[in-house]
This record gives sequence, structure tokens and C-alpha cells, in this order.
Amino acid sequence: MFSRWKAKKEEKPTEAVTRLEIYAPVSGQSVPLTEVPDETFAGGHMGQGIAIEPIEGRLTAPFDGKIAHVVKTNHALILEHASGLQLLMHIGIDTVSLRGEGFISHIATGDEVQAGQTLIEFDLEAIRAAGYRTITPVIVTGNGEDTPEVDCHYGQVTAGTSSILTTAVASQP
Repeated sequence: MFSRWKAKKEEKPTEAVTRLEIYAPVSGQSVPLTEVPDETFAGGHMGQGIAIEPIEGRLTAPFDGKIAHVVKTNHALILEHASGLQLLMHIGIDTVSLRGEGFISHIATGDEVQAGQTLIEFDLEAIRAAGYRTITPVIVTGNGEDTPEVDCHYGQVTAGTSSILTTAVASQP
């Protein structure tokens, strides 16, 4: 008797995915990126996310991670999650022009940080007095095709306790 068989398609192992809640790094009012008065952020060119109009001058870690980069003027940084997801936090608009005045960094590139840990303190009044906006974009950075989908949560937020973004990340083994 003739036996027929089908070759099984080789299956690739599927990567487990988890939802990551990203908490507010500053307290204030979270708004869509389209409200940021800078086309690079408002147009989503840096990635998806939200912006927060801060009510206090303290930026905290929204999750446990590693500081991937701190801008030398201390107005922005990139925090990396264990999954590889990177989050850009940029205090104010055009604040690079302040050359670090009004910003105190408590971290350096390569530091491991815990959720809620103070990363940067900043002087809201000094930033405003210099003529700059304090609105703070919080962006899940992407590299083209690997940009994850992000759910944004708007409204009044409290640093460390209010979820502002939810995204999918690869589960850790």
C-alpha cells in the first residue's frame, strides 16, 4: 500500500509578549504629542508617546531600567527597559539653549535605576523666565519597522502612580 505524507511546515518559535505599563515621570497634565509646539515631536518623528505639562520640577524613572543616554545639558535622557524598549524623556522645548542652567542630573549614562527614582530636577520658573515651554514629551522611540504600538492615557497624572503609556514588549525568559 502506498503511504502519503505531508512535510510539516517548519514553525518558528513565537516570542512571548507582555504589556508594559509606563508610568508618568512627572506630575501634571498629559496631552497628545500634537499639542507640543515643535514639529519633530508633534509630527511623531521621534516615535509615539505623549507630553506632560509639569506642575513640579522632578523627573523620575517610569520603570526599572538602564540609562542609555543623558544629553550633556541634562534636559533629556533615554531610559532602556530590560526588554530593549527605549523611552525618550525631553524636559521642555528648545531647553537645550539653556546649556544645563536650571537642570540637576542625578544619573549618568550606564546607571541602573529603579522605578520612582529621581533622575533630573529642573527649575520650572527659570525655564519659563528664559522664555521656554516646560511641556515634556515622553516618547517610545522606534527604529522604523520595529516601532511598537502605544496606547496613550491623557489627563491629570501623578509621577510614579499614573499609567501614561501601555505597549507590548517581548517577555523576559
